[in-house]
Amino acid sequence: MAKVKSKWICQSCGYETAGYLGKCPECGTWGSFVEEVQNSIKPTNVSPQGIMNDTKPTLLSDIHVGEEVRVSTNIPEFDRILGGGLVQGSLVLIAGDPGIGKSTILLQTGGELCKNNKKVLYVSAEESASQVKLRSERLGINSDSLYIYPQINMENIRAEIENINPDVVVVDSIQAIYSQTISSSAGSVSQIRECCNILMQIAKNKNITVIIIGHVTKDGSIAGPKVLEHMVDTVIYFEGDKYKSYRILRSMKNRFGNTSEVGIFEMNSDGLHCVTNPNELFLNERSQGSIPGSAIVVTNEGTRPLLVEIQALVGTTPYPTPRRVTNGVDTSRLLQILAVLEKRVGLNLSKQDVYVNVMGGIEVDEPSADLGIALAVATCARDVVVDSQTVIIGEIGLSGEIHPVQNIEKRLNEAVLSGFKKAIIPYANKITSDKIEIVPVKRLIDAISACVCPAEK
Repeated sequence: MAKVKSKWICQSCGYETAGYLGKCPECGTWGSFVEEVQNSIKPTNVSPQGIMNDTKPTLLSDIHVGEEVRVSTNIPEFDRILGGGLVQGSLVLIAGDPGIGKSTILLQTGGELCKNNKKVLYVSAEESASQVKLRSERLGINSDSLYIYPQINMENIRAEIENINPDVVVVDSIQAIYSQTISSSAGSVSQIRECCNILMQIAKNKNITVIIIGHVTKDGSIAGPKVLEHMVDTVIYFEGDKYKSYRILRSMKNRFGNTSEVGIFEMNSDGLHCVTNPNELFLNERSQGSIPGSAIVVTNEGTRPLLVEIQALVGTTPYPTPRRVTNGVDTSRLLQILAVLEKRVGLNLSKQDVYVNVMGGIEVDEPSADLGIALAVATCARDVVVDSQTVIIGEIGLSGEIHPVQNIEKRLNEAVLSGFKKAIIPYANKITSDKIEIVPVKRLIDAISACVCPAEK
């Protein structure tokens, strides 16, 4: 008898080794190695042909793209994230926390695509057909071209795709699918990699759009090997607080559109609805009067400028080491801003706890929010208020200078539409406008003096 061969694979990054290791040398995760038996038997129903074996080199000038290369989902915010709609033959990965709405939006998308005379196959690997039917009734979806297929075997799924020949395939989820070519259990690194490779071949060979749902780990990253994100064409993350009604879809990778594009949705009893005015959503919880430690910034998410409120709280700490707590802002970025405030402005925060929160639960990673964070902290520490009709835009350097930002005209136009009267911007972005008062500043100390209400100076 032939000797059974096995290998140990890290379930976090896919690193392979001949024996067990307590800590993965690639990603540093402890206790993540699982033994998987190598199966040398290849099933006869799986074609060994690759996606490039039947093709020949073609001149770029001879390649013609048809008008139907993109298919609209009839969901404007979803189309925005995808770059204008679903691309035929593409592989899309959607990931997010449990219960945030991944299955809901894809079932809604399937229903809308069926209205455009598209045939959709919804592979439900975690729910029965009756459970999917209950959700579709709640969402008001009823179509004769939407097929529900509760199945976890990849070979059976492939055979059914050959039989139905749909335009779009939805797999919910990739961690629950297994292939007979791999002896390990469903959800392992080898199974995810093999099943995703089969789905990629189906999408490219048959020009079928495949959308797969992926689980996330406790730290928010997609479960499974990192190669999964490299294989797909588009990676979309579901964000948002499950205790609130709105959801944010963020495009982290898109071969056919802009990256870091966001779409705003509101979760209701009948499904997800597009938010036409996201700035009203993020600013509706703002206090009517000005309060210390509050500042409005204009951040750029993809091609869309968003106005969000940043709040800061500064208080004396009874402990030897002060706390720095952030929600929606990078903690290391806050530490850098606090160092600039202490060195360049003379604001002593060595014995003060500092808390910074972005209202609405959105993540602000753009450096243009630096000035707003600094002014929120400074005004709270000095117990003064920022003018409620002022927006703040700018990146802070280590010497206290204000660096320019991109798309300043688009940001200011969005502020004007939201009713703001004054804008503090970098001096290098100085422009003239008759719709809003422009205050260009060169240094952080100048911005602090310009943003405070006249009655508080």
